Amino acid sequence: MKVLAVVGPTAVGKSALAVRLAKKYNGEIISCDSMQIYRGMDIGTAKVTEEEKEGIPHHLIDILDPWEQFSCADYALLAKKTVDDIISRGKTPVFCGGTGLYLDSVLEISSFGEAYADEEYRHSLEEFARENGPAALHKALREIDPESADAIHCNNVKRVIRALEIYKCSGKPKSEVDRENKMIPPPYESTVFFLTCEDKELLYSRIEKRVDIMMEAGLLSEAERLYKDGVFEKSKTASAAIGYKELLPYLRGESNLDSCIAQLKLSTRHYAKRQLTWFKKKKNYITVYTDRVDPFTEAAKIIGESL
Repeated sequence: MKVLAVVGPTAVGKSALAVRLAKKYNGEIISCDSMQIYRGMDIGTAKVTEEEKEGIPHHLIDILDPWEQFSCADYALLAKKTVDDIISRGKTPVFCGGTGLYLDSVLEISSFGEAYADEEYRHSLEEFARENGPAALHKALREIDPESADAIHCNNVKRVIRALEIYKCSGKPKSEVDRENKMIPPPYESTVFFLTCEDKELLYSRIEKRVDIMMEAGLLSEAERLYKDGVFEKSKTASAAIGYKELLPYLRGESNLDSCIAQLKLSTRHYAKRQLTWFKKKKNYITVYTDRVDPFTEAAKIIGESL
């Protein structure tokens, strides 16, 4: 059975299309969003509400507390189990989200997360990074895998650790493992729709409107609750998440709210640009311009009755 996916930048309308496709093709939705997995971070991560779900089951949302460790390899294992379960019940898996690496770990890298895992070693690297800093950890990666070191930012400790873990377990640099994985046939037949806007200013306008809607929905109150509960102290993931980190200066009394909101809009725009860059590289994705066509009509026409 075919797997469907809806990807693209924030505020482009992914969730609405995914729900409509799930309703038409007897599907269930699997989130591929690296922040929506965390409980309590709802408004800032733009989680779908129960009303927006329209009765469609959604998976891999609210499965962890923000301070719990979770890697792309962990996601791959859970997502593949979820896909297989959905298919076993005669339904269609529909991925939805903006974290391209998560989707790749399921649709493109068939051995991702099923091997090359050493939890004890991973924790030792986390401790090393805390004691010596991310630069020292990144240097260790460069010594054994310069190609991956060039591709992974020094401050992205989680991905640096993952690359070192792969080398420890496989004896091969991550860059080499990635090339080998690309030679393996994909585990699922998939159709991926990449939603974007031909008019980029329209997309950025939607992003700014999305931030305003989040603020009206209570984003500040949500951030205050997380701040008072010590979540940002316990979790670097939460304190670095777009939608929250921009409000921290206000919560600490270091900046006014208007400046923080302006920074949040800017950060979200920059994030959307990074998402666009990632998805544009995927030659097998079907690009749908939401400001030019109705995305559901376009997607249904392409899928047809093949499912």
